[in-house]
Amino acid sequence: MVNVVDDMAVRIGAAVRRERSGLGLTISELARQAGVSKATISQLEAGVGNPSVETMWALAGALGVPFAYLVDEPPSPLTVIRAGDAPGIAASAGSYTAALLAASPPHARRDLYVVHADPGVVKTSDPHTRGTVEHVVLIAGSARVGPVATPVELAPGDYVAYAGDASHVFEALQPQTSAVLISEIR
Repeated sequence: MVNVVDDMAVRIGAAVRRERSGLGLTISELARQAGVSKATISQLEAGVGNPSVETMWALAGALGVPFAYLVDEPPSPLTVIRAGDAPGIAASAGSYTAALLAASPPHARRDLYVVHADPGVVKTSDPHTRGTVEHVVLIAGSARVGPVATPVELAPGDYVAYAGDASHVFEALQPQTSAVLISEIR
């Protein structure tokens, strides 16, 4: 069984080393800028340190990265998903599909989808988690999108945002309608 504390220490150490090296800083330079000892940074980078929150904030500030970059994996600099290769295709009734393009990373609360739909199916979604907001940009075709009681008609390039924690719809009005949908929890 993996010790969670040891795993975290190794991740923090690798992140500090990665960010420091990326900036071309020596351990001494980072220690001076962050106001911590060289020994502390050496221990961290070796994966044996147990830094305080204050030390982590100081290092993040000196490295010019969000605090989360030192405890989580950094975002990939480039992700390409070719049409038709999206993982986790979620099909709904009839001619409506939503493909998850980017799942919410740890400690973030948003997912990115591409939606393809044809007329004849009204995709009605039950309310999601409290605080959910959905953002839709129509790419092709036309559609009625938004709250069940007040959907709006969108044309290519149009954008709408609405509460996703209330029932909402997506209805294609033309064949081969497509959209980008971002679902976030605020």
